[in-house]
Amino acid sequence: MAKVVVLGSGIAGHTTATYLRKWLGKQHEVVVVSKVEYYQFTPSNIWVGVGRMTPDQVRFRLDKRYQKAGIVYKYAKALSIHPEGGDGSDKPYVTIEYLQKGKEGQQEKVEYDYLVNATGPALRFDKTEGLGPDAGHTVSVCNYEHASHAWKELQKIIKKLEEGKPQNIVIGIGHPGATCQGAAFEYLLNVYHEIDRRGLSDLANITFLTNEYELGDFAMGGAYIKYGGYITPTKVFTESFLAEREIFWIKRAGVYKVDADKIYYETLAGEYKEIPYDFAMLIPAFSGPGLKAYDKSGNDITDKLFKPNGFMIVDADYTPKPYEEWSAEDWPEVVQHPEYKNIFAPGIAFAPPHTISKPFTSPNGTKIVPAPPRTGMPSGVMGKIVAQNIYEVIKGKTTLDNLRHKASMAKMGAACIVSAGYGMTNGMAATMTVYPIVQNWKKYPEFGRSLRYTIGEPGLAGHWLKWFMHYMFLHKAKGYPFWWLLPE
Repeated sequence: MAKVVVLGSGIAGHTTATYLRKWLGKQHEVVVVSKVEYYQFTPSNIWVGVGRMTPDQVRFRLDKRYQKAGIVYKYAKALSIHPEGGDGSDKPYVTIEYLQKGKEGQQEKVEYDYLVNATGPALRFDKTEGLGPDAGHTVSVCNYEHASHAWKELQKIIKKLEEGKPQNIVIGIGHPGATCQGAAFEYLLNVYHEIDRRGLSDLANITFLTNEYELGDFAMGGAYIKYGGYITPTKVFTESFLAEREIFWIKRAGVYKVDADKIYYETLAGEYKEIPYDFAMLIPAFSGPGLKAYDKSGNDITDKLFKPNGFMIVDADYTPKPYEEWSAEDWPEVVQHPEYKNIFAPGIAFAPPHTISKPFTSPNGTKIVPAPPRTGMPSGVMGKIVAQNIYEVIKGKTTLDNLRHKASMAKMGAACIVSAGYGMTNGMAATMTVYPIVQNWKKYPEFGRSLRYTIGEPGLAGHWLKWFMHYMFLHKAKGYPFWWLLPE
């Protein structure tokens, strides 16, 4: 019997676990260790943050889903990985600490034959002074609880606008190296829509604040897309959306401090500036969850499994090299640890070899460049190929040294739908596909990507498609009939 332990229940972890449970016979065990009780469809948190959906419309309980599927679920957080065993165990194991009522604080060793680290990111609001909904002054839409709080705070702003009081609204990125520019941009457009449909946009001064070198970078170096018979850079595509709505923007900015009414940032030119606000949603920096690792003798080998940012080392080329020498081959294909080959890290959990966007540093030595995006569709695809590879190894169809299924972000496409307003007849979304996610300048020397598959289109139909995707992916995640036929 083989035992697969999955750490995390987000898109990557949930996908890996559910496919493995479907493909493997009952003689094999699939265990999910998760520090949350609910699966959440993260892209729809944007709609929770503007009051268009409730948290219960974007989440469901994991215990019921996993019990029905035959997956062992442990509501706990992972503390450490022991890839060589030790402390009385001949097999590798992870140490976990329970969070569930009645077992809080209890620790357990969970042995494994194969380990999937799909813990996703820790939200590092603490990396920016004064940031975040708990210890800071800003709101967030990074999870459904944050998004629900953001809507409560936004309603206060709308009420003041209705009273004729002008309000300053800032939405964007809260750290010089943070990612998820697309999520911030989408929330920006939805906030504008909610204000504008109430006839209050003239009183709202709305600003998009970002660490991107140019708008439309979206942490992937920007793109050229086919639109209306023309080849258009995403810079123009993005700027036009904001200009049409009279939304201001500040780019090349690294936020370093937030107080009760001002945001402080450094520009790429090295200037220190500030912007006043009444309502602000800024995406924080991400890191790994802080897992430790130990060898059989109990020696700390954390740096052998993880990069300093807490993300796991996989089959990428981490050799330091200048931007001009970056290549598509730098990116991992099977997200497998190079030494402990029964350990995998799909989705946000793996350490990228470098950014996708060109890095820039201010005269003060501050790096202002978005981290690579690894959420959504890429996480799902990586989760599935990890499941396929582990399944084939367990069934004796291949070995850990000869994995057949690959999902390099430099050979993978992605589709993104940015909602720009909610409504059956007046909603809007920008639909964009990109192939590949990471530029391949050798194969596509002119634009870095295939223009045949890198396309974009704004309109109401895109909003309908966004709706459809919300319900389709929740159908898939809940394990409803024929869920496995739906794409990642």
